[in-house]
Amino acid sequence: MIEVEPTALPEVKLIRTKAFADSRGFFTETYNRQAFAAAGIMDDFVQDNFSLSVEPGTVRGLHFQSAPFELAKLMRVGRGRILDVAVDLRRSSPTYGRHVAVELSAENRLQLLVPIGFAHGFCTLEPNCEVHYKVTAHYSPAHDLGLAWDDPALGIDWPVSPERAVLSDKDTKHPRLADLPAYFP
Repeated sequence: MIEVEPTALPEVKLIRTKAFADSRGFFTETYNRQAFAAAGIMDDFVQDNFSLSVEPGTVRGLHFQSAPFELAKLMRVGRGRILDVAVDLRRSSPTYGRHVAVELSAENRLQLLVPIGFAHGFCTLEPNCEVHYKVTAHYSPAHDLGLAWDDPALGIDWPVSPERAVLSDKDTKHPRLADLPAYFP
């Protein structure tokens, strides 16, 4: 059984799965196609990904893939805590350029569904964060794109300053929203 809640951007969903606890710990199904379909989530996930970020303040994103390899993501944390962020890139959307930010952690066991048409990124809040996520398309280097994580026009309240953020070289070179082509009209 799952509980699904819309966020401030209704297409981005917060998902809670039921945990069954006993003296050993707990068990939960993080994904069950039937339960997700019954809750109206019909995404066809084709790949599972895992990332480890050693340092707190590691920022990964904001990433997305363009057509025909656009993708949705189902995010969760296995160890640690992150601030998970989705930005609406759909030009015709009334929420274009707006974002939602949610804390995901191993403790709260929340998941975030980031649909197609959104850029996605996260910042680690603790050392040694393990992030697990499913995607609906395979990675395509030619369609792998990004948005500047620190674009002031986005108004994201990141928990790390640009000077202290741990970033890949690639993530320092993404364009700002005003310079981004219309990948999702």
